[in-house]
Amino acid sequence: MSVPALVDTKGVTVADNLSLRSQTTDEEKLFEGQEIAISSSANSSEEVLAKFNEPPDSYESKHRWDPKATWTPQEETKLRRKLDLRVAFVACVCFAALQLDRGNIGNALSDNMLVDLHMTTANYNLGQTIFYLCFLAAELPSQMISKKLGSDVWIPIQMMSWSAVAIGQVGLTGKNSFYVTRALLGLIEGGFVADTVLYLSYYYTANELTIRLSFFWVTMTTTQIVGSFLAAGILELRHKTHLAGWRWLFAIEGTITFLIGVFAFFYLPPGPTQTHQSLWGRITGKGWLTEREEIIVVNKVLRDDHTKSQMHNRQGLDLGDFWRSLTDFDLWPLYLLGLITYIAPSTVNAYFTLNMKGFGFTTFQTNMLTIPSQVIFIVFNLSLSFLSKKLKERTLVASLTPWYLLILFIALVSIPDNTSRWGKWALLSLIVGYPYPHPILVSMNSMNSGSVRTRTVASSLYNMFVQASSLVASNVYQPSDAPYYHKGNRVLLGIIAANIVLFWFAKAWYILRNKQRDKVWDSMTTAEKEHYLSTTKDLGNKRLDFRFLH
Repeated sequence: MSVPALVDTKGVTVADNLSLRSQTTDEEKLFEGQEIAISSSANSSEEVLAKFNEPPDSYESKHRWDPKATWTPQEETKLRRKLDLRVAFVACVCFAALQLDRGNIGNALSDNMLVDLHMTTANYNLGQTIFYLCFLAAELPSQMISKKLGSDVWIPIQMMSWSAVAIGQVGLTGKNSFYVTRALLGLIEGGFVADTVLYLSYYYTANELTIRLSFFWVTMTTTQIVGSFLAAGILELRHKTHLAGWRWLFAIEGTITFLIGVFAFFYLPPGPTQTHQSLWGRITGKGWLTEREEIIVVNKVLRDDHTKSQMHNRQGLDLGDFWRSLTDFDLWPLYLLGLITYIAPSTVNAYFTLNMKGFGFTTFQTNMLTIPSQVIFIVFNLSLSFLSKKLKERTLVASLTPWYLLILFIALVSIPDNTSRWGKWALLSLIVGYPYPHPILVSMNSMNSGSVRTRTVASSLYNMFVQASSLVASNVYQPSDAPYYHKGNRVLLGIIAANIVLFWFAKAWYILRNKQRDKVWDSMTTAEKEHYLSTTKDLGNKRLDFRFLH
């Protein structure tokens, strides 16, 4: 989000450094990850804006807010490294725990789980549909609980709860128990990603967050690689014990997740000025950050987006906030992108191990053959995010994903059925390892919300649409279309084409909306702008001084 410059009656531009990001050289430096020292001398217009953007007394870090605070690039770099280690890294570990329990179903399938439970692929599809429906339904309630209790409390509770269910999968006896555990896992895990993104936003600016989210989802893929190695060994216990290997898989990986959840419960602090409440703080009697570092992180974040101070990190939401976000038509292009961008690769990924087994690969080979696609995914994920940063472009860079998938799905639809299994594996691996635009879109959704209230709900809504795409993906391939799924792949090809059109529409929409705001804002005098800022009832991204990221 950015703010246009104030222009006085003589046409002299006054930089609005104390509001949100501007489309000036400073933004370019921020986007490139370069730190700029904040000027200590604020002119009169900036002082007026500082008054408008002053945090309310209820904001937990109000005591560290200082519109005249300055710091050096070296200080900010050192602080960012500390936050990356103490906050972002721990968030990645927690996310790894989620992926370990959420993703091991694919490894379990390679060990003949469906055969042991007397289930068909149709039963598996229904189970995954139940999971994603429950995951989707839990997104908003989870965010509301997280906002009331605090992400630092709710995230560990989620982790320990779903790990108990994950361990309980050892006792699966058939399709009914499979459906029940799928439902419970979806209900408990739903909202975890949005909760964690909200927590990270307390510490990072929008551009810093985009890169951190890239590593966040790289962690997901890294966990899949580690999980594949673990599964390859654990599943061999089928031949050493009286239990099937997939039962051991659920038990061992569920236990690992539970232990990480216990650690997070004692480790995570409520926010950057409350690190003394973490486990480290309780042991040492002091927080992670010095007073100076707290001042830097608070003012850095609020100068990037002053709306982050509008709510306390223990302040709940109401249904009115949900309704405002749901009816915010400016966010619907991003919601729709979340719905259809991931359907095609998610469909292929859901059946990847089943297809490998169908091609004649052994259980061990199948788990090992998932690793190359995950390595490709990591490379493409980071490349896409860094390309976005370098080009200072979000939507068009993210739109490279459907173009990439379009080429591969044309090949998938066109190849003959008697293509060698290694050729099919290579093609499917490239599809599963696609460039992942999720970090870019999540960051855009967060910043284009315009306030903490709408951002919290909008994050849930965006993730609900993403989970809806997974729900659709679980039902594209049908048993009657097996084993090559010709009809399903043609449907996915059409969805990819529509996705390309939607990316271009989203780009055009945000350009148009910003131009409409510029036309009104630029026609106002400085006095009129100050009067608007002090009296407006417009909220979040409906304010005239708000500009959409695209």
